[in-house]
Amino acid sequence: MNAAAKHTLHVLPDIIISYGHSDEYSFVFHKSCSLFERRSAKLASTVVSTFTSAYVHLWPKFLASPPPPGTFLSCATRDDAPGDQTATGTVPSPTTIPHTDLDVSYLPTFDARCIAYPSNSNLRDYLSWRQADCHINNLYNTTFWALVLRGGMSNTEAEESLKGTLSSDKNEILWSRFGINYNNELEIFRKGSVVFRKYALVDLSAREDARGEENSTPDTRDDAGDEKDISKTQKEKMKKARQKAEIVVEHVDVIKDEFWLRRPWLFSGKPGKPAMEVTR
Repeated sequence: MNAAAKHTLHVLPDIIISYGHSDEYSFVFHKSCSLFERRSAKLASTVVSTFTSAYVHLWPKFLASPPPPGTFLSCATRDDAPGDQTATGTVPSPTTIPHTDLDVSYLPTFDARCIAYPSNSNLRDYLSWRQADCHINNLYNTTFWALVLRGGMSNTEAEESLKGTLSSDKNEILWSRFGINYNNELEIFRKGSVVFRKYALVDLSAREDARGEENSTPDTRDDAGDEKDISKTQKEKMKKARQKAEIVVEHVDVIKDEFWLRRPWLFSGKPGKPAMEVTR
């Protein structure tokens, strides 16, 4: 999934950021984007077809049987490699993960839809909800399978025992019954995957003016990044700069302000400074 998402950002430099967990990925275009004249049908069909074709193409690299020698690593050491979280909080070694050929009868397909958010604040709320959903689902699944695989419960019994429980209750079950500290679970499972272009991070300690209230700073306010006065030549240069930038997958908190304040290019719609430069 992550490898397919990285490929999608590479093919479509107008995408500024992507977030995904489980089998769902969200791709964000800047409000100034004019790709396909902003026609939602064209944007949705292009993104989903690009993602799907990459996913199918990459299947043999990660899940074919047998895996190509030296190309398969667990997701503990590689962001875009496959792997499943177990009830013990560990990731199976490459030799224990089953590999299957891609059966034409079960080809993976994805659907897509476009949503226009009116402000940067709304966009952040959406991505925050996606990450919170990732945490809630993973905490439930981790606890559920611990009860089944290590606690000896049936699926129905585990489901019944978790009805009405809060996050604190699930954390207590994991720790008191199975010695599992949920905070030690891999961040890819707890926080999902954030895909974006890597530029030089802003040093917030040298920018006291960037420590205002949420959405009041130049980095996140809704009028940031307007490109009405940018020429076509400048836009083309920015597009080329995006194409040259490294695309990374990180498992970080997108709910707090810090992620956005240190990466102002996400809301400005303009490429940041090269990553080798240090912003002071």
